[in-house]
Amino acid sequence: MKRRDFNSALSAIAVAPAILGNAGTAAAAPVWTLAANVAECCSCEIPCPCNFGRPTDLRCDGNRLIEIVEGQVDGADLAGISFLVTFEMGKWSKIYIDERLNSAQTEAFDAIMPLAFGWFLRQSRSIERVPLAVERTDDLVAFSTPASTVEMKPLAGLDGGRIKVSGLPSNVFHDYVQYESVKHTHMGQDREWSYSGTNGFTSRMIASG
Repeated sequence: MKRRDFNSALSAIAVAPAILGNAGTAAAAPVWTLAANVAECCSCEIPCPCNFGRPTDLRCDGNRLIEIVEGQVDGADLAGISFLVTFEMGKWSKIYIDERLNSAQTEAFDAIMPLAFGWFLRQSRSIERVPLAVERTDDLVAFSTPASTVEMKPLAGLDGGRIKVSGLPSNVFHDYVQYESVKHTHMGQDREWSYSGTNGFTSRMIASG
């Protein structure tokens, strides 16, 4: 799968199919909404063509941090759920959940994943609870798990200001700000990489179903 197809799948506002009950009757689909902060580094050059709706046949290695700031799934609160997806785009993903999630948040995470993040889930090789560290300053966004480390800085635009892009073809890309990787590594059992100077961004994801 090319990354354009992947982001198109994420951008569609999901409408969950009816679920058959025990008697074979259609049950109501889960109702959900969410707003999340997204931060990502990948191995693409700046700017990543995938985010602009242009496919690439090059291998794309990445780490995407998702921090849900508000939302619900069938009344369960999603606020405070954070996780990292490490991926080779279109090939596989690994999902790392913040180990600080309580039992209610974990249940809500399990409920929202197939609805809002189904592509990640279907490509997932593993789902693990791990320490997840996030740090933000004016000059750096950093996040890490035991297997992955990302540090990225905002790319300077006109007069040193931030480069902001609007109108991108995905609901993952509201308030998109261009970044550049300082350090982007993954040390897994079956894949390792290390990049610097490649694409990064922060954005807001808004979705419902």
